Amino acid sequence: MSEYSFLHNSNIFIHVISGSIAILLGIIALTIKKGGKWHKKSGNYFLTLLIIVVLTGLIGVFIFNRNTFLLIITVLSAYYGFSGYRILQTKSNSPKLIDISFAIVSLISVSYFLYYFKSIGMYWSPIIVYSTVGALLMIIIYDFIRYLIPKKTYRNMWLFEHIFKMIGAFTALLSAFSGTVFENYQPYSQFLPSVFGTLLQIGFIVYYVRKFKKSRKRKEQNEGIKTAHNSV
Repeated sequence: MSEYSFLHNSNIFIHVISGSIAILLGIIALTIKKGGKWHKKSGNYFLTLLIIVVLTGLIGVFIFNRNTFLLIITVLSAYYGFSGYRILQTKSNSPKLIDISFAIVSLISVSYFLYYFKSIGMYWSPIIVYSTVGALLMIIIYDFIRYLIPKKTYRNMWLFEHIFKMIGAFTALLSAFSGTVFENYQPYSQFLPSVFGTLLQIGFIVYYVRKFKKSRKRKEQNEGIKTAHNSV
């Protein structure tokens, strides 16, 4: 085995193992109590492994000339993960240079992919290619538009954005894994995980919207009772 082949296979091995463990950690983060110790730990480990997956994916594209579509699905999962983490850190929509820079780099990556689209070979199903590019463009455009949202309004939105983006990062990894392992069942092996991820995003957001409404209603009732007692 040549040194080139050894390095290539090693990169694939690290990429696959890191991605597989990241998916397991993502499942743990989704199923345990949100905001708790183990949710935070599993989320942090998930992001660490996501970085490794992204780096090995980029090495595969630019050094070992792997299919260029991997660039887009790598950028999509990276952008979801980075932006979802940043939302949790800032809890604000104030423009930050690091966020704007990452969005611009991601846009350049999409432009690079679209420019060389005809020369990459359609290894992946066209429906997956177009939907992946569309999803990445949609989330980047939103991230620029959100700077226009009043800060008072956004204070009630950041958690939903965090949920949407972190599940998006998990789903991107799951789609890439499923599409590669179950290649004979494409495009369903790539498309169905995305559908599953979308349902998860909707389900979690609806759950927390209802939870916050109940909490607010309970708080208002308690304040009403307290006011009534004070007036007696």
